Amino acid sequence: MRKLILVPALLALTTAPAFAASGPFLSLGNTDFVVLISFIVFIGVVFYFKVPALIGGLLDNRAAAITAELEEARALREEAQSLLASYERKQKEVQEQADRIIAQARDEATASATQAKEDLQKSIARRIAAAEDQIASAEAAAIKEVRDRAVVIAIGAARDVIAKQMTAADAGKAIDDGIAVVDAKLH
Repeated sequence: MRKLILVPALLALTTAPAFAASGPFLSLGNTDFVVLISFIVFIGVVFYFKVPALIGGLLDNRAAAITAELEEARALREEAQSLLASYERKQKEVQEQADRIIAQARDEATASATQAKEDLQKSIARRIAAAEDQIASAEAAAIKEVRDRAVVIAIGAARDVIAKQMTAADAGKAIDDGIAVVDAKLH
């Protein structure tokens, strides 16, 4: 009922400017009247086919889709933040592990350097001892060679001295004494 009252009131308000046109208003020759009738028919058709409800439904669907997209975006943002936090933790753990590996490598390098120094000192000590042994051996060999040479020279000198001082009878007697000594030692 209210709609029936509103339509004539709306019609009266909208037709007020049309009264300024020339000629009778309710005539099909008046363009303002024809436009008014067309507009009312258009509004009627729009309401008959429930276009405002369709537009409202489309807007509601669009609002629901936007809300769903916003919720999905929030969920994705939260997931991205949790992934970021997870990656930051993993990166921190990896950095700590890398620091531990570097510290361990430094410790091992220091220990290896210390061990290498000790091994080098032992090697040097062994080489010094070997060189000292070679020097002692060379000294002993030289002393032996000098003694052997002295013995050879002494024998040669004794032979020359004996040869000069010995006569044929003394030589025969020395040979006989030598044979007797050898015979006594062999039997």
